[in-house]
Amino acid sequence: MAEQTHIPGIDHEGLSFRQASEELEVIVRLLEGNQLELEESLEKYERGVFLLRTLQSRLNEAQQKISVLLGEIEPESDDSTDTTLS
Repeated sequence: MAEQTHIPGIDHEGLSFRQASEELEVIVRLLEGNQLELEESLEKYERGVFLLRTLQSRLNEAQQKISVLLGEIEPESDDSTDTTLS
């Protein structure tokens, strides 16, 4: 069995964030249309839940990375510098 490598920004199915988001939008529209049979609706719903969890996870990862980067660029507080106006 071939080992999958993790590529940032791509889930294990090879979808980018944008592709997963667009697929989720299509699924939502299909489900809202009430034109699918019960079995197909359940399949689409399951796929939608998977995509939603994937997107939420990737957003959380991005948010954590941004927090780390912001922490690295914010100047450290230097109590010896007087910043008050006289």
